[in-house]
Amino acid sequence: MFKPILAEFIATLLFIFLGAGTVVVTGGLLGEELNSARLLAIALAHGLTIALLVAATAKISGGHINPAVTFAAFITKKINLTNGISYLIAQLLGASVGALLLTIVIPQTLQGNLGAHGLGLGISAWGGLLTEIILTFVLVFVIFATALDPKGPGHLAPIAIGLVVLVDHLLGVPITGASMNPARSFGPALILGLWTGQWIYWVGPLAGATLAALVYQHIFLKKEI
Repeated sequence: MFKPILAEFIATLLFIFLGAGTVVVTGGLLGEELNSARLLAIALAHGLTIALLVAATAKISGGHINPAVTFAAFITKKINLTNGISYLIAQLLGASVGALLLTIVIPQTLQGNLGAHGLGLGISAWGGLLTEIILTFVLVFVIFATALDPKGPGHLAPIAIGLVVLVDHLLGVPITGASMNPARSFGPALILGLWTGQWIYWVGPLAGATLAALVYQHIFLKKEI
């Protein structure tokens, strides 16, 4: 299990460094407000990065890079408890190191919140929670349909997963920051101690992933299994 765990650690580290890093660079170094151009840049950074990292690690660890995806794989018996916990620890450590590296690279006065997630202006906690559930449902549903369905287009899975992350960000960034990934929310929060609303970015993605996994597993894969 050493190589898969290391792959999850490295991939999550790079995802936070590049994804959250784009939020920091566009907001801090470039001083941009959240306009349409910056929103597109953030969405492209997260979507393209996850597509490349999934492609790079799919044959090593399955390319989870996300505790919600690991949990969905666990409840559908595609990964056992021990390996699932190992993945989770690797992902959280990777996210934390990725965020820490940003504090070394970016001057402190320009770091902002390191791309930490938070609710948009006027968004309630329940509205944010529902948004994260839906966004993660879409992500995990696509993962099951492409990467985990034996009849799915597995060779296109990294592209499909990257595109759904991109599209989810276009909608979700102004509302919740578009986490869909507890590790992505955890890393910056840990380094800066910004824990406000952190529960939303665990409960929402885990609930959305669970619902998507169970729907696809028991409705669309049941006959094949």
